[in-house]
Amino acid sequence: MKKTLPTLILLSLLAVLFLPMVAAADVAPTSCKITRNITLPNGTTCPPSADIETQGACCLLQAIYNITDWIFVFLIALATVFVIVGAFLLLTAAGAPERIATGRNYIIYAAVGLAVAFLAKAIPGIVKLIVGVT
Repeated sequence: MKKTLPTLILLSLLAVLFLPMVAAADVAPTSCKITRNITLPNGTTCPPSADIETQGACCLLQAIYNITDWIFVFLIALATVFVIVGAFLLLTAAGAPERIATGRNYIIYAAVGLAVAFLAKAIPGIVKLIVGVT
């Protein structure tokens, strides 16, 4: 009973907050804002007022570009924080092997995060290859 009331309150609050967004999402968009230079297989580029057949592929690729750009920025920032924390742990370890290992692990995690961030930038190219857009 102690956990039920806060859970119900939280779910009610989330429902009140997200219900207007769900209702507004019912309307299908008629166009999307193209900010990249995307060329289709027939040689045409993706203008903002493209016809319906090409607009779907253009909007899909534009959305993927936007998502991967945000993932890239987030992972670069996170890797920077990990490098700073790892370097701080290494500098303040004073010979303690567990702190040295923790600092090295943080820097290794940062390197893995950077690799994933650069792979995130390759996702639009992979989707272009799969969809058939050059």
